[in-house]
Amino acid sequence: MADSGIVRRILGIDPGTATTGYAVIETKNSVIELVQLGVLRLTHYKDHYVRLSHIYKCVSQLIIDEKVTDFAIESPFIGQNAQIALKLGRAQGVAMAAALTHGLEVTEYAPRKVKQSVTGNGNASKEQVSKMILQQLKQTTVPAYFDATDALAVAVCHHYQHNSPSKSTKNWSKFLLENPDRLI
Repeated sequence: MADSGIVRRILGIDPGTATTGYAVIETKNSVIELVQLGVLRLTHYKDHYVRLSHIYKCVSQLIIDEKVTDFAIESPFIGQNAQIALKLGRAQGVAMAAALTHGLEVTEYAPRKVKQSVTGNGNASKEQVSKMILQQLKQTTVPAYFDATDALAVAVCHHYQHNSPSKSTKNWSKFLLENPDRLI
């Protein structure tokens, strides 16, 4: 069921050990406003554990500074390289730990779910996700890294999941009237 007048601040995270994307949006009913969008560039830290510490500190600071109420993170895509999957899992874990430390519930979304939510296609490319999400939020500045728009897509996906009618709700006309941004 749609939130009635509740203002939420959603932090979306696209975890990575070289680049972690983040986005904060503010939502009220079906209106989504971009608050902050960016990336943590971590390649200048040679030690993997220092990178993890930096992710934890930066995510914690974002939660405090932006008064985040909701935390959403993309689950790592498990490829063929187990070592990369392990490192991504660690990056995801420290971001989750930061959220939990600040009393936030963690919601995790599979990459396919995020893509489906914002583009209608679970196999959409990073370019398609970026273009669609920026268009939906009427943003003209394209970030230098897809990690930022991926994080934005995670935050928007979270909003859609919490602003959708329940499976038992049959009143799609009402839902569409309350959520005109969902029409493309």
